[in-house]
Amino acid sequence: MDGPKVAAHDKFVFPLTVSKVILAVGVVGGLVLCYLLAVPFIPAIVWSATLALLFIPLQVRLEKIIGWPSIAASISICVAAIIVVAPAIIVSTILLREALHGLTIISETLGSRTLAELSSQSPAIAATIDRASGWMNMAQIVENVQASLTDWSGNFIQGSIMGLITLLITFFFLFYMLRDRDKVRETLKDILPFSDNQFAILQGRVVDTVFASVYGTLAVAALQGTLGGLMFWWLGLPSPVFWGVLMGLLAIVPFLGAFIIWVPAAVFLALSGNFVAAIILTLWGTIVVGLIDNIIYPILVGGRLQLHSAVSFLAIMGGLVLLGPSGIVLGPIIVTVTLSMMSMLRENLHRPPDSTATQIDEAGGEAVR
Repeated sequence: MDGPKVAAHDKFVFPLTVSKVILAVGVVGGLVLCYLLAVPFIPAIVWSATLALLFIPLQVRLEKIIGWPSIAASISICVAAIIVVAPAIIVSTILLREALHGLTIISETLGSRTLAELSSQSPAIAATIDRASGWMNMAQIVENVQASLTDWSGNFIQGSIMGLITLLITFFFLFYMLRDRDKVRETLKDILPFSDNQFAILQGRVVDTVFASVYGTLAVAALQGTLGGLMFWWLGLPSPVFWGVLMGLLAIVPFLGAFIIWVPAAVFLALSGNFVAAIILTLWGTIVVGLIDNIIYPILVGGRLQLHSAVSFLAIMGGLVLLGPSGIVLGPIIVTVTLSMMSMLRENLHRPPDSTATQIDEAGGEAVR
């Protein structure tokens, strides 16, 4: 007697647990590949998302007035470029001009003829040069300075090209994040495994983190520029308001800062024989201007993020070290989102089982029996 025949169209079905494992492995592998694809564009994505959150209110108003989201997004991008890019170009141009001028002066000053002239003009400088000549090779220093200038020029050009490319990609992403913000939000809401309430909480924390990071950075930069400008005014240095504003703008840029301005000024004062003013400026710039951001910034940011100042400091500085300039935003976001998810997990673990779900499970168990 023949056994039961199997239909030709019947297919072998994996057990449920095996299919889940295969699906999970596929998802993890896909996420890893997506991450590798996005790594070169992470800075552009981070800054475009940050700018999008800052300029969404303007985008909403323009859409109500104009009625065309694409045109409103284009106008918003132009406004963002004027506010963000224009000052960066102006500061970069001034810095490049002043840096080349200052380095030329330093290179000439390190020459033997100029050193001899300085020695004849100032006994203090002559004594300093005599002491330094005993343990420094001035000719070798000049060669090292020239080699450093060559390397710096090459790195500056390469960095400028990469920065320009990142800037263009940033505004490319910014256009779509402003125009299609609702679609982006709904897509994230569908992808992430959170309920509507949990997603709303995470969204609020991320928005608060971005605003706190940006406004905290601007506030600290303004304070540093003010303190630096006041010291320039007190020491009688030229254009204290201009250099104070420039120090404030530089303080916004990670890994740069006000020291780009006050260090050459201190060197100038020392070469001019005004050692007391040079020492005062160095101490003020290092202790007051240089360290105040490590004190004020975590307090300003941590207050809005509901984080302790020490945790805020760890998130900000750790983000900068680990992720580069983007870490000033990503670091606090990672910490706040992680703490929020831990709170959600704790609530889920301590939540009593749902009575309806219990009844369904019991009914299913009885059916199995």
